[in-house]
Amino acid sequence: MSIFDIWLLAVALAMDCLAISIVSGVIVRRVIVRMALLFGLFQGLMPVLGWLGMSSFSQQLEAIDHWIAFGLLVLIGGNMIREAVSGREDEHFNPLGLSMQLMLAVATSIDALAIGISMACTGYHRLAQLAVPVGIIGLVSLVFSLVGQGLGIRFGQRIAQRLKPELLGGIILILIGVKILVTHI
Repeated sequence: MSIFDIWLLAVALAMDCLAISIVSGVIVRRVIVRMALLFGLFQGLMPVLGWLGMSSFSQQLEAIDHWIAFGLLVLIGGNMIREAVSGREDEHFNPLGLSMQLMLAVATSIDALAIGISMACTGYHRLAQLAVPVGIIGLVSLVFSLVGQGLGIRFGQRIAQRLKPELLGGIILILIGVKILVTHI
């Protein structure tokens, strides 16, 4: 894979982080750095885990990775939609919680796990060879998360007055899950 291909791959992987970060930025401002770091960390870590897992159980993982991502995203997105339409102010999506941020980071980085598996099949034979691609993937996801949250904070209040951010976020998460499922089936 050329360095240009790696940058394009990193941008494609970071799009989920961007979308979720925009919604999170609309809802609450205090999560910017931690969420961006978690997104970047998991997007960079998952290809390594995929690469490491390739030798032992790649076929089993490859067969279900898209279902795991789909399930997590539909679960989180469905919960956000339920909270948005319930009208109960005390039960809204809260990206401040570390457990929610970890779930989002894992859910958005499942496709990066599959990338790690493919890297093991395309000439990356040593762990050291993954340093540059993993660094680029993690960095791009971190930057896209920061930009997304900034956009959510800057422009989100106008949107939030017209549309419930939790509803929009839930729909976006479910659509991302469907996209992952459709592209892998």
